[in-house]
Amino acid sequence: MAIVPEDGFYHSSNSTYRRTLNSPLPDEQSPLLEGQPGSHYGSPKPHDRYHGAYIIFFSMGIGSLLPWNFFITAKEYWMYKLQNCSSQGASDIQNYFESYISIASTVPSVLCLIGNFLLVNRVSVHVRVLTSLAILLVVFVVITVLVKVDTSSWTFSFFVVTIICMVILSGAATIFNSSIFGLAASFPMRNSQALISGGAMGGTISAVASLVDLAASNDVTDCALAFFLTADIFIVICIGLYLILPKLEYARYYMKPARPSHVFSDGSFSEEDQASSFLKPLPQSSRTTDPSMPPLPFILKKTAILGFCVIYVFFISIIIFPALSSNIESVDKSSGSLWTNKFFVPLTSFLLYNVADLCGRQIPAWIQVPGPKSKLLPALVLLRTFFIPLFVFCNYQPRLHLQKVFFNSDIYPSIFISLLGFSNGYLSTLALMYGPRIMPKELAEATGVLMSFYLALGLALGSACSALVVHII
Repeated sequence: MAIVPEDGFYHSSNSTYRRTLNSPLPDEQSPLLEGQPGSHYGSPKPHDRYHGAYIIFFSMGIGSLLPWNFFITAKEYWMYKLQNCSSQGASDIQNYFESYISIASTVPSVLCLIGNFLLVNRVSVHVRVLTSLAILLVVFVVITVLVKVDTSSWTFSFFVVTIICMVILSGAATIFNSSIFGLAASFPMRNSQALISGGAMGGTISAVASLVDLAASNDVTDCALAFFLTADIFIVICIGLYLILPKLEYARYYMKPARPSHVFSDGSFSEEDQASSFLKPLPQSSRTTDPSMPPLPFILKKTAILGFCVIYVFFISIIIFPALSSNIESVDKSSGSLWTNKFFVPLTSFLLYNVADLCGRQIPAWIQVPGPKSKLLPALVLLRTFFIPLFVFCNYQPRLHLQKVFFNSDIYPSIFISLLGFSNGYLSTLALMYGPRIMPKELAEATGVLMSFYLALGLALGSACSALVVHII
């Protein structure tokens, strides 16, 4: 985890500059960059002592995805629990369990993201975060308790309970993730980067845990119990860290309401010069929306390019990982060694991807190139399309239509998955960080929630297309 110094400078592909108290806010640039002395808040900017806020956001990033990753990682446990489904008239449950889980997670995620956007100005972020964490904890406690319960006589009912838990878990996790990202958007950019990098660390931890399980565990229920207990602990840690956050002077400074900007019908905005943080009434004709509802058309217009970048990055990544990458076999599988059989996919697909993704998300702590207005950013995002044929022509098995394997060596999928993970982490982090920075401060949280929606949309579209790509092979 990198700790980023607050040097007051902003680096983009075009310039490096430091804002002063009387300098105007540049169009499309952040009102919350590190060097800004507080024109939005009316008091000197405190320092993040001992990097407390950065560490809290990084840790909450881990906790935001670790429960989900552990849920998915425990695949052998779910197969073990559902092994009696065929005798109870539901033989397809094991075969299509991942598809059921995907539907049970995607649909509530999209609905809850829309709901969370509508609630941004109606329900406090503290209420949304703490409520969603409490629901996550209750659901995972139920899942943990069921690990050692004999469900062989009611397997189908256990499946229904699991799907219900997944629906609730996905919805609560989505509200937590989008709310905490919206909150981080009100802080300097380094905190958003910490949150995003923490999510990648959660994926890396789950990949390492999976390898340890393969090497050391003989009982699938013991392994699942360890996974779910760890998730319970991290959720409790997240609750504690969130309660600590407002006690930090640095956090209180950025969590104060900003002096509002009025968004007009032509897409421009202006800031009030008074110290009050309350919105003065404007003529109805000069406003685009109700004050309790974020101006969605304005935010969509300003974030269109960055939103496309987020959607397309995750669209390409989820088409390949894990549907394609996890079915690429070692060309020396017939040798019977542990490397080419038991550990090849966990290492080359899951661990390499997650480590590369983590590295890519950490780099923006120091380097932010290309900038938010650069045409190079969407160009680099579009170039990732070529990863699909690269993976298709590795040793993917089974092959029904495309029999030719061009990359007939184990080194190729290792290199490709590393590049896929790194580019996913770096480009998505830049786009997600830039989104709230090009908006006035009081729209930063709503913009952060919308950027989370772009992410979920990319994942949903990629998941749908991954099945098509697999059938083509």
